[in-house]
Amino acid sequence: MYRRFLFLATAYTLFAVSCFADCSSLPNFAQLKAALAQATDDEGSGLNMNMWATVVDRDGIVCAVAFTGSNRGAQWPGSRVISAQKANTANSFSLDKSAESGGNGKALALSTANLYSAVQPGGSLFGLQESNPVDTSAAYQGPSTSFGMANDPLVGKKIGGINVFGGGLALYDNGHKIVGAVGVSGDTSCADHFIAWRTRNNLGLDHLGNLIAGVSGDTDCPDNIVFDITANPSGGTGNSAGGFGHPTCIKTGDPSTLPAVRN
Repeated sequence: MYRRFLFLATAYTLFAVSCFADCSSLPNFAQLKAALAQATDDEGSGLNMNMWATVVDRDGIVCAVAFTGSNRGAQWPGSRVISAQKANTANSFSLDKSAESGGNGKALALSTANLYSAVQPGGSLFGLQESNPVDTSAAYQGPSTSFGMANDPLVGKKIGGINVFGGGLALYDNGHKIVGAVGVSGDTSCADHFIAWRTRNNLGLDHLGNLIAGVSGDTDCPDNIVFDITANPSGGTGNSAGGFGHPTCIKTGDPSTLPAVRN
């Protein structure tokens, strides 16, 4: 009797979480896979690796997971969960116009790349990376044969997790409303950001325009990666001039070549 009750309670919990996912404004599995594949082909920086991508809704519930390789082992297996972490992070720390409360009158979008320097010891957000742990029961639930497929076990679950290097971006519809986020992983952290940026652009969910602010200093690409870290003469982590810088990587691309966000 107890086992029957436990099974029914677990089934109800999983069903309830899935029912509350709002994926209506987000890409489905096929759309995400196509956008990711095109972005990966178009990006020339990094190590030319296959990629994982995850999309979450505004509540952090996974809507789709996809990869670009011929099978689930053709890209780093660990990058599946990292891509989900990145999506959760970008969604968790980005806002839209509903958050306006004075000041410059603009909401703020932060990519995961923008968080690197701020979370280092002495940074303004030190400790953030420990604040929202991954739900391991969701992250590693099987069967593994479904990973990266339309029926990936992550779909309908809240993954949680905080990731503080490139590859996560908030998603904005044509009304400048945040509808979730995309996370990409599988190459260098810089290439991950570039491919995530192109994926978001391919999906048409980059309507930040002049209404959503960022920390990049570029109004055409407000939440773009920033390379402003110089060596620390005392050793250790380098110093970011603006406080939101990201390290360069192997075969780092040029952020100015990325497409501007839509109005």
